[in-house]
Amino acid sequence: MLGGIEAGGTKFVCGIGTSPDDLHTEQFPTSSPDLTLKQVLAFFKEARTRVQAIGIGSFGPVDLNESSSTFGYITSTPKPGWANFDLLGAVREVLQVPVAFDTDVNASLLGEAQWGAARELSEAIYMTIGTGIGGGALVHGRIVHGLVHPEMGHLQIPHDLARDPFPGVCLYHKDCLEGLASGPAMQERWKTPAGALPPYHPGWELEAHYLALGLVNLTVTLSPQRILLGGGVMQQPHLFEMIRKEFKRLLNDYIRHDDLLEHLNHFIQPPALGSRAGVLGTLVLARHALAKESRMLAGERA
Repeated sequence: MLGGIEAGGTKFVCGIGTSPDDLHTEQFPTSSPDLTLKQVLAFFKEARTRVQAIGIGSFGPVDLNESSSTFGYITSTPKPGWANFDLLGAVREVLQVPVAFDTDVNASLLGEAQWGAARELSEAIYMTIGTGIGGGALVHGRIVHGLVHPEMGHLQIPHDLARDPFPGVCLYHKDCLEGLASGPAMQERWKTPAGALPPYHPGWELEAHYLALGLVNLTVTLSPQRILLGGGVMQQPHLFEMIRKEFKRLLNDYIRHDDLLEHLNHFIQPPALGSRAGVLGTLVLARHALAKESRMLAGERA
């Protein structure tokens, strides 16, 4: 059995299993590191089946450089109490099993690539729009890390101050994509939670515009075969069609491909695994950790 931890800014989801068919989960609110980790670790220690490896998909920014002294840390997050926190070390020290570590959105993309809407694709993007905005990319069948890891939520997009005088909520950039289109941005702008806005509210047209701008930038940069949009803000069925319509208008038929011209409902779609994409992706990470441990042991024996 494998274990997984989807560490989100709002909640931690813990899972034990091998696939969607046998996954057992529990979730805990994200409070202080000490309290949250106490609940998370108790979940695994009290489980009837001991897990062989753990995968962690965490909110960020995080340090993914295995040669770094802060590998596995949550780094410059604005979330109180979590900056420079050694999440990987805290889990590995107590559970004493191989642990793999990545971003929460990369984990979601891994889950979708294994069992969901990105199966058999070599290029795909997963974005979550909720408390923050994050994104992961699959290129040539591999998750993109690079210098650190992609921060798609901090794309700099056009901001028409005459149409939308709202300054943005990002602590670092104010009106980046996350600053203008995240759940907190919508709540601050309209003084009500995004989920409480009626479908005809003008806030949804503005939201679709900002998200479509981000997706156009990513499409012309990475040329994905599919874009998956998850997160709390996307739990509005009407929003997908609004984004597709605005995306098509902005792209203006520049890229000549049937998926962009005739099949946008396939090109831009929700994750097939729904809210379980992230925790299922952490099982894929756990599998990677177990395989790496096996290779290391084989090398030692050789």
